[in-house]
Amino acid sequence: MREKKLYYIVTFSHTAEAMAFEKKCISENISGRLIPLPVEISAGCGLAWRMTKEEYEKYSEAITGFEGIYTLKM
Repeated sequence: MREKKLYYIVTFSHTAEAMAFEKKCISENISGRLIPLPVEISAGCGLAWRMTKEEYEKYSEAITGFEGIYTLKM
């Protein structure tokens, strides 16, 4: 069984916000990926951006346009 890692989960109110965020991250080389909203989190549109703690700390000032940020072991 693989060990669970801590991730930062960025949530959005609307799907359009999630898609715009993904586009911004790709253009600015911010690592992570768009995922279905984990069942442990109750939030907006059903999509979320997952990134490692290290990536979040590196790019936290560039991350805007979201509903909430959560930490979750996955």
